[in-house]
Amino acid sequence: MAEIAPLLRASDGGAGQDPLLCVAGVSKSFREGDEHQACLDNCSFDIARGELSIIIGPSGCGKTTLINLIAGYELPDSGSITLDGAPVSAPSFDRLVVFQETTLFPWMTVYANVVFGCKVKGVPQQEMQEKAKHILSKVGLYEFRDKYPSQLSGGMQRRTELARALINDPKLMILDEPFRGLDAMTKELMQEFYLTLFEETGLTTLFVTHELEEAIFMADNLVLLTHKPARVKEILKIDLPRPRHFSMMASKKYFDLHGYAMGLLVEEAKRAFEDGNAIAFDAVSSLE
Repeated sequence: MAEIAPLLRASDGGAGQDPLLCVAGVSKSFREGDEHQACLDNCSFDIARGELSIIIGPSGCGKTTLINLIAGYELPDSGSITLDGAPVSAPSFDRLVVFQETTLFPWMTVYANVVFGCKVKGVPQQEMQEKAKHILSKVGLYEFRDKYPSQLSGGMQRRTELARALINDPKLMILDEPFRGLDAMTKELMQEFYLTLFEETGLTTLFVTHELEEAIFMADNLVLLTHKPARVKEILKIDLPRPRHFSMMASKKYFDLHGYAMGLLVEEAKRAFEDGNAIAFDAVSSLE
């Protein structure tokens, strides 16, 4: 295997030039009974503008907690998170999350779901309609604008949620395992769809997944987290060319990156299992 050099070591902090998002020394714990359980410990990394960065780590290491902090749903115990130099202290349309579970309003049509944020912000009606038509056409749902979520396939629901975020022009798109639960074919189609969208727009994206194949196929940078309490173990530069296509998964470069990252993840999954995380057993078995 060719040597794979990490972009950053755990202590180096940010990545790349012109960072949009800066996570600096972030720690977070939660009370369990009479004790505090540490979830994140001195976690630091940067996300550069126009890049797709993926967070991956063992089950239960704190990935979703980290996303909640970046989204502004919770505050860190220590450290700081800034977007474009401004502290993150509350939710904002600058940082929008697409979750692994659908959050579409079932009583609203596709169109009504997509424009909901625009209405909250008071966007003028004509501008809102023009933006909705553009976004819905881009994600291939304009002809389905009067349908309800229950009338859509899983992939179409995912695209509706992406459209609902995109119409608000976020500085940072946050995707928390957005394709989890989809069948294999739909998942591949959604991966291709989002990559095409990303490569067309250059929208800075932070993506969380537990699937290493998905992570390497999609990412510019791979942020590997340790076992709980999570720290950044390494940040790997995924220097596969863009545009991406699935044939790259048969390349030597892909296999080298996959093997290197898998070794790091197995180390952390074993630590989690040894600490009593039964879910980590499946992770160790599937990676080795």
